[in-house]
Amino acid sequence: MKKSLLVSFLVIVMSGCAYLGAAHYDEIFGQEQIQLRIVAHNTGSGAEFLQHVKPLLDTRCVVCHGCYDAPCQLKLSSPEGIDRGLSKDLVYDGTRLLALNPSRLLFDATDTQQWREKNFTPVLNERAQTEQANLAGSVLYNSLLLKMSSPLPKEGVLGKEFDFSLDRKQSCTTMGEFDRFAKAQPHAGMPYGLPGITQTEFKHLEKWLKEGGKVAHIPAPDKVALAQVLRWEQFLNQDSLKYQLTARYIFEHWYLANIYFSKDDNKSFFKLVRSSTPPGEDIKLISTRRPYDDPKVDRVYYRLMHERSTILAKTHLPLALDDAKLARLYTQFIEPDYTVTAMPSYKPEIASNPFKVFALMPVKSKYQFMLDEAELIIMGFIKGPVCRGQIALNVINDHFWVAFADPDKVATPEVGHMLLQHEDALALPAAEESNALPISSWVKYANRQSTYLEAKVKLANKMFKNGEHLTTDLLWRGENTNNNAALTIFRHFDSATVVKGLIGQEPKTMWVLDYALFERIHYLLVAGFDVYGNVGHQLLTRLYMDFLRLEGEQNFLALLPKQQRQELKANWYRKSPTSLTNFFKSGDEFSQPTGITYNTNDQQHELYKLIKSTLKPILSPRFDYTQVPEPLQQLNAMPAKAINLLPQVSYVLVKETDGEHQAYTLIHHNAHFNISSLLNEDGQRAFAEDTITIVPGFIGDYPEAIWYLNNQDQVTEFAQLLPMMQVEADYRSLKSRFGIRRTNPEFWLYSDILHKVAKQYRGIEYGLFDYNRLENR
Repeated sequence: MKKSLLVSFLVIVMSGCAYLGAAHYDEIFGQEQIQLRIVAHNTGSGAEFLQHVKPLLDTRCVVCHGCYDAPCQLKLSSPEGIDRGLSKDLVYDGTRLLALNPSRLLFDATDTQQWREKNFTPVLNERAQTEQANLAGSVLYNSLLLKMSSPLPKEGVLGKEFDFSLDRKQSCTTMGEFDRFAKAQPHAGMPYGLPGITQTEFKHLEKWLKEGGKVAHIPAPDKVALAQVLRWEQFLNQDSLKYQLTARYIFEHWYLANIYFSKDDNKSFFKLVRSSTPPGEDIKLISTRRPYDDPKVDRVYYRLMHERSTILAKTHLPLALDDAKLARLYTQFIEPDYTVTAMPSYKPEIASNPFKVFALMPVKSKYQFMLDEAELIIMGFIKGPVCRGQIALNVINDHFWVAFADPDKVATPEVGHMLLQHEDALALPAAEESNALPISSWVKYANRQSTYLEAKVKLANKMFKNGEHLTTDLLWRGENTNNNAALTIFRHFDSATVVKGLIGQEPKTMWVLDYALFERIHYLLVAGFDVYGNVGHQLLTRLYMDFLRLEGEQNFLALLPKQQRQELKANWYRKSPTSLTNFFKSGDEFSQPTGITYNTNDQQHELYKLIKSTLKPILSPRFDYTQVPEPLQQLNAMPAKAINLLPQVSYVLVKETDGEHQAYTLIHHNAHFNISSLLNEDGQRAFAEDTITIVPGFIGDYPEAIWYLNNQDQVTEFAQLLPMMQVEADYRSLKSRFGIRRTNPEFWLYSDILHKVAKQYRGIEYGLFDYNRLENR
């Protein structure tokens, strides 16, 4: 391509007037040809990428392009994702009749050619590798140029031409389609709906792209970490069938975790994966839809694969491993006296049911294993495949506490025998795989749940006869050291968060989980959930979770007087249609009185106080809402009318006199008359009962609003004005004074401050926030 043509091309692009048509690309730049872009980190181009390009992509692009919900499946968080490019197929599609073929990086294709065969198209130039062609033929580059030719207004709310809904129609344009795209949507340059990058940042990316867009992985872990990897792989891959069954159980619970070693100062992260190759050889990934699907190899090896992608808050589940953890696993699974003579089947009806597959293992061992990392296990259904979706999350309330039954009291041989007798009734919808028929399947699993609950209630009536042991002594106390014993879950409409501690005001409901319930939640929403599944699979998963939620609530209600149990349940499910509880009335047949003596008419409040007192030694103080200083503390008592105007998650940064920052999170809790309606959530909203909690630090991974207060005077003014809001205009006025809108010319400066402060607060839990839910108000 002649230089004059390139200049003309760039002038046209920068003016926003026209783009080269698709028909000219082959003629000018040659036929498409896949390029080998990944280079070693210690080469010149590799070092350039890691030093100048990757930080820019992370902080300006990956904040929208990560996880399954990345627009156009464009994941810029890893070299493989950059090279793969984009797809027009939607991962989150609650209407598809047939399951979609999975498209997970590293697993579902091993090279660029395979991704092209799966209809992924490049964002970097794959034609003639000249400097001119590398710029002109790059969707990424032209998207940045489009932003420059049509920048955002420097203040205010963006117009209707910008669609920020999560289910918006996506263009996912190829280079050949870019001219029509740019003409039709001149406002759609990247970063979308946010200010453009600076000239300096642009020059770094332009230089990188001009030179062929070479990418590199972060350096390999150090010797300390690799020594630990070897040690753990040896433990997980011993020949004994007892060890093999143990490794299978551990993998199916930890496969989402970002594992690190306490003694590793660099804190490299690893994923526990299944491989067809043993330790000492290169990992050859076994790719299946679910972690328990048939690996189709004679022997599965469990390996620790270096996690080389950028760490995103919304998918980050850190798990520390050390000598104590290794010894704990040995005590739980290897030391007990049981014999494994054959490995369980991988047939879906067997493998999807952990009560069948792991029946030989002591119930107490499995339960203790889950309790040890309870936050991590529950975090799996929040940060795992269900990382977006109101359908998946409208089955839970916006704010509730979680405690656990003590394994010494409820993981007894008697309970284990009952589970073995009813293992078929404990089957989960994942046995239907990814193309399910929701109604007929739902009736089948509802009947099975009813059968199990009849057996559970019969045993519970015997174990807790006359209220014996039915006190807060029933609760697991974390062995006086483990703060996983008390958790709080916050739902933020179509995302959620779990944190340690009993956080915030006393919630409407609470769950008490036992082993069977905890295990089923994991296998329903994590191990057995297929984000690529059809509408039947997704609806059936949601409907079955109704059963599990009600069971967890019923366990909590059992600690209250009989009359209060019914009154509370009636209040929780006001205005409910024919309730799903009709499918398991046996849950109401638990007839034993509570063993707690109550002294007031507000027994739920008394019970909450007793639970807090019981668990006090291990309650995490990290997000204690009473530690928020005045005047921000007053926001916890805001009137519902003002709360209704707030988004689900708002971050508040307060600049101190020394230039440092304090951080707080405003969490809006949507109240509901009930949450038994599948598709009519708005119709069940109790707007006048909405509440809010402000906590120190960061809760949530998808900020919807960012507030920046420069000094204490602004803190005072903000705290006074926020509760006084009446209408949308009041909110917008406050955003103009204290908010960091999408149109703020220095948005990226504040974004960098936000992430810097978050890193200080979150430590090993730190990951980049996601801006896909950032509001436009």
